[in-house]
Amino acid sequence: MKISDILSTDVIAVNLDTADKEDAIKKVIDLAAKSGKILDVAKVSGTIYEREKLVSTGVGKGFAIPHGKTDSISDVVAAFAITKEPIDFDSIDGEPVRFIFLLIGKENLLNTHIKLLSRISRLMNKDEFRERLLDAANPEEVLAIFKEEEKNYFDI
Repeated sequence: MKISDILSTDVIAVNLDTADKEDAIKKVIDLAAKSGKILDVAKVSGTIYEREKLVSTGVGKGFAIPHGKTDSISDVVAAFAITKEPIDFDSIDGEPVRFIFLLIGKENLLNTHIKLLSRISRLMNKDEFRERLLDAANPEEVLAIFKEEEKNYFDI
């Protein structure tokens, strides 16, 4: 499964205005709800916030990947946001975050969930890719950048 298969322009935000980490997560969950694949937003939110309590999903280089698994979805759900301003996300490198990729998997699809997390992390670890995303003016450009990078980066 490609990252661009689970993203669409309606679940991508550019210049997302956020107050703090909690607000950012809430807004990205609300964005993901536009996919129509979330059966219970409250349960999904609980899953994401519980996972975040274990250890921050701010993985470094200005990137966070809040994620979790629940059966309160009909299929894999994703959302991606570029924040208007950097926000403190308790990241492992201490740096603020601009990129948030939310991933919600089904309980019985652990392998798919892990593969997607790995692919997202590999893409977001590339400095040039992140720089291109910061230059994106709208969700259509963001999605095109993901598609192009996947085509060049992964043998899918």
